[in-house]
Amino acid sequence: MAYANILVSVDLGGTAAERVRLAAGLARRFEATLTGAAACQVPAPDYVRDIGEIDDEDPKFEEKARAMLERARALFERSADTAGDPPVRRAWREALTGPITHLVEQARAADLVVVGRRGSDDPPRGALGAPPGPVLMEAARPVLVLPPRMEPAGGGLRGARIVVGWRDSREARRAVSAALPFIREADQVFVASTGDGARYEGAEDVADHLARHGAAVTTHLLRTVVSDGDELLRFALKQEADLIVMGAYGHARLREWLFGGVTYEMLQRSPIPCLMCH
Repeated sequence: MAYANILVSVDLGGTAAERVRLAAGLARRFEATLTGAAACQVPAPDYVRDIGEIDDEDPKFEEKARAMLERARALFERSADTAGDPPVRRAWREALTGPITHLVEQARAADLVVVGRRGSDDPPRGALGAPPGPVLMEAARPVLVLPPRMEPAGGGLRGARIVVGWRDSREARRAVSAALPFIREADQVFVASTGDGARYEGAEDVADHLARHGAAVTTHLLRTVVSDGDELLRFALKQEADLIVMGAYGHARLREWLFGGVTYEMLQRSPIPCLMCH
C-alpha cells in the first residue's frame, strides 16, 4: 500500500487551512499528489413562483456558489504553499453539487481522503463542508478524520505512536492495510482489543504481521468500564498516541447513516486523528 494521491476536503471553516497544511505535509512525506476538492449545492428552482422570478434568481445562486468555490481554491493554494518546501504536486476539483457527493466521486481516484471531524461541539463549516460520516461510509477509501485545532507546532502528522483498534472484521483488516505507510515508519504500534470476545480476535497474529513490516508492536487486551469507545480513547491518550487506526461500522436507515458505538464516539469526540475504513 502506498499513497499516490491524497484528497483533502476544502471548505471555508476556521479549521480548513490547517487541514490543507497537514494534508500537504503528508503528500510531501509520501511523495503523493495533493488534490483539493470543494463543492456547493445550487438550489433547485422553486416552480411555484413566477417564471420571471426564477430566471432572475437562479444566476445569483450560481454566482454566489462559484464565488465561494473560488475562495476555497484560493485557501487551498495558499495553505498548501505555506506548508513548507519543496512544494507538493497539486490538483483542484470543484463542482456545483453537494459536497458529500462530490468528495465521494473524487475519492475514486484517491488513496487517502482527509476530512475534518464534525462533532456536536465542533465549529460549523458552512455550505462547502462535508461531514466525515457519510464520506467514510460511501467512499470505499481510507478516510483520515482530523480533530479541529490539532496542528502541532512543528506541523504535520507523524504517526509516531499508533494505536490499532483491532476487531477481526473486514473493516479493521482494510484499515490496517491502508495505514501501512504510517505503520512502517512508526516508533511504536499498539494493537488493542476491547469488548466481548476480544481475546479471540487474533490480535497476536496481527501484531506478528505488522512486525514483518518492520513495526515495533505490542498487543493489549482492554477492559471496558464505560464503553468500548471510551476505553480505546483512554488507552490511546495514555500511550500518547498521535494516530488511531480502526474499522468503521454503520448502516443506512431512512437515508441516514447510523454508526456503531465506537465509530460514533470517534467521529464525535476523538482528539486524536483517526484513520478509518468501512
